[in-house]
Amino acid sequence: MEVAVHSAHAPIATPHVDWTALQNFAALRGQLRVSFGPRCNIACWFCHNEGDVPPPLTRVDRTQQPRVRGLNPAGYLTLISSLMEAGLKRVYFTGGEPLTSPLARPVLEQLPEPGPDASYTLITNGTRIRTHRPWLAKTRLDKVKVSLHYFSDESLKAIAGTGMGINIVLDGIEAAREIFERVELNTLLQKENAHEVRQILDFALERRMPVQFIELVGTDFNKGRASSAVLADDIVAYLRTLTSNEHTEVAGVGQGRRVFRIDGIEIDVIHRNLGRHHVGQCGACPLRAKCVEGFWALRVDHDGGVQPCLLREDLRLDVKKLLADPTRLTRAVAGHITSFTEGTL
Repeated sequence: MEVAVHSAHAPIATPHVDWTALQNFAALRGQLRVSFGPRCNIACWFCHNEGDVPPPLTRVDRTQQPRVRGLNPAGYLTLISSLMEAGLKRVYFTGGEPLTSPLARPVLEQLPEPGPDASYTLITNGTRIRTHRPWLAKTRLDKVKVSLHYFSDESLKAIAGTGMGINIVLDGIEAAREIFERVELNTLLQKENAHEVRQILDFALERRMPVQFIELVGTDFNKGRASSAVLADDIVAYLRTLTSNEHTEVAGVGQGRRVFRIDGIEIDVIHRNLGRHHVGQCGACPLRAKCVEGFWALRVDHDGGVQPCLLREDLRLDVKKLLADPTRLTRAVAGHITSFTEGTL
């Protein structure tokens, strides 16, 4: 049965609510990251599961479990449509692996018309795209972003703890390219794939796919292998031998990035030494010293939580009881973001 949702349009006019912080966040291209839950068919060691307990940790310690799911497809659609009505434009679907969730299809098939300048992006490990190709092709997704952190069976096993072969991932990328005009790659820089980074770059350029190279964001979940993190200096130096078309972007939200263009293909490097977008709550934050991201995403988890910071679960707002009233829901989220940016949460 289809779920009625709201169409995306201008922010709701509700008295006594300061929409400025939420609207500024949206204007700076802030992301709404929607997690379908922790389920995943691989177990990348660095996974943070959008702030919840990640699959690799649960595999080795069954006492550490993520939250119980509290949202159904209708709840997801209400949250997405309401927050888009409030002004958010860039919606990203994450996991775990989104396509392992039974919620992915009923939500993605019923996404509201995004409206001008809005977009829907699926972030995936690529292994399930071929399986779900028939219905994915009928969704309103604008882009698929495949995480390609490996380029051989050996590095896939070392990074993701799986015996499946790299060809499954590469075939998933080809399947995505068959049905979506925009397919991009992202690669986390680490010791386990340092010898393959140039191969990944060549693979992307040959297929004219944008690729993003990312420095590790440290969390409590991945601190045991923090020594695997690799700086972006080597790939930046190599890219400079291929092109002189380079600029730096530090405006907006999130980490600063270096942007290269090679034959018209954009290559991003998320570089921690370019700064970040901190707001009021960050001023007295005890975790600021190790925060390399700042406020760039509003995260929705599978239990109805809305969280402005990956590292601070204590700043999470539970909105499940507000789903029956979208106006109250958006007012609560707008107020939460205002308090966060003013440092009063």
